[in-house]
Amino acid sequence: MDIETLNKLEKKALKKSGMDFNRLGISLFFIVGVLTFSFLSNGGIPNNMFLAIAALIGAYMAMNIGANDVANNVGPAVGSRAMTMTMAIIIAAIFEASGALIAGGDVVKTIKKGIIDISAFGGNADPFIWAMMAALLAAALWLNLATALKAPVSTTHSIVGGVMGAGIAAAGFSIVSWPTMGKIAASWVISPVLGGLIAAAFLYSIKKTIIFKSKKVASAKKYVPIYVAIMAWAFVTYLTLKGLKHIWPSVVSFLNKLPFITIEITDKPTFTTALIFGALAAILVYLFMVKRMATKNLDEDIDSVNKLFTIPLIFSAALLSFAHGANDVANAVGPLAAISDAVVNGGVSSKASIPLWVMAVGALGIALGLMLYGPKLIKTVGAEITELNQVRAFSIAMAAAITVIIASQLGLPVSSTHIAIGGVFGVGFLREYLHVVSKDAQKMENDLQIIEDEQATLNAYKAQLKVLEAKDDKSKSEYEREVELFKLIAKEEELLKSTKKHIKQIEKVQYVKRDSVKKIIAAWIITVPAAAIVAAILFYAIKGIMI
Repeated sequence: MDIETLNKLEKKALKKSGMDFNRLGISLFFIVGVLTFSFLSNGGIPNNMFLAIAALIGAYMAMNIGANDVANNVGPAVGSRAMTMTMAIIIAAIFEASGALIAGGDVVKTIKKGIIDISAFGGNADPFIWAMMAALLAAALWLNLATALKAPVSTTHSIVGGVMGAGIAAAGFSIVSWPTMGKIAASWVISPVLGGLIAAAFLYSIKKTIIFKSKKVASAKKYVPIYVAIMAWAFVTYLTLKGLKHIWPSVVSFLNKLPFITIEITDKPTFTTALIFGALAAILVYLFMVKRMATKNLDEDIDSVNKLFTIPLIFSAALLSFAHGANDVANAVGPLAAISDAVVNGGVSSKASIPLWVMAVGALGIALGLMLYGPKLIKTVGAEITELNQVRAFSIAMAAAITVIIASQLGLPVSSTHIAIGGVFGVGFLREYLHVVSKDAQKMENDLQIIEDEQATLNAYKAQLKVLEAKDDKSKSEYEREVELFKLIAKEEELLKSTKKHIKQIEKVQYVKRDSVKKIIAAWIITVPAAAIVAAILFYAIKGIMI
């Protein structure tokens, strides 16, 4: 290696280390700022140091959510080049924070998913506070490790594992709701399988109705408005069910002020209401797309079709980020809100109000974590599992919304992370399947017939040679024929070997990187137990310090 190359590598390493140092500095500044604000603003409360430390851990957890979980919303769009990395980070940061602050709700369940029975704490605030701190820190540490390993994991499962482990350490195994944990374990299979099947189904439908057609432009003008309208229905329905449920009474009150609208005020939107909102959005989007496609000049190629899905992908990334911010901010601030409530009120309750500063910690932490550390996982989701284009990314986004809608109505436990990654797997494996049944597969069938014919010819040559070799008295022509047969057999064996090798290459084409699949699935499986073990250790450590 020459001196110039070494100098370039050294400069690159120094630049990277400088960027890492800057990211770490900004992160520490935010975390210490949260710690200081919490301590000073709650100075008159007993045990306010517990709350300040919990706020620090909550900020750390929020940043890890931003670094890991948000990649599922924008990764496919970035990988398909519908958005640049910078654009994706800006959009996701804005909409994640907006979703958390606008629709994150003012009350949160202190124990996510009801996985432990808080009555086991007997109203004693101290063990409860220690358990929540241990759970929050364990989940954050696990997410940090997963991000470093480029493994997109479920933040909900991380905090669930943390709460379970800390709860067991505090009050024994009986504190855990094991049927609930069974449902969560089932989601490890249900989520990626459903997401993969729905993503693959949409991709196959788009290929059959547009991409495989000789007249792609005419097909695109007919079917693209339908697909985008379905997307509008799915995302508005999804957003109504998941993103607006915390502020639904306020939304209904506002809508009832409009002419000709009367909606019954309920705690959360019904599925029928969400479907109606989605249908109205779908009709408007369909009419808009039909008008837009009529004036669109397109080329008869796949690239032109792909570009039609760019803007819908940008909208889907924004809406998924908003819904994620509204729904998953509780993973960061739920335990923190529980600790705040226990410190302020001196007791344990199943629900706790969320102070504005706590919600702000979650919203800003998620946005900051995304901006500083999110690109690593965004690249993993968007490019390092399978190659994506706009049509494939669109199919994944559709799967993310529709799977949640279906699962919520069937009562199936699902994880948004597992759905999105399952969608990536689904489109990749569909590509492999279509490769096998495409023209290459037809060629393979021809090759198989050739192999059969070549094997028959080879067997015939060998049979002739065997007869000649058995003769003791051979004529000159028979000796010449024997030599010729040796040459023909060698030639046929080489041809047979080459044909078999070609078939093997066709069969071995893999559009999904198996190493990535194994690593991600392994991370999913160990998320809950890993977070639980770390939380239990941390609980005993905190208890040992405090007693």
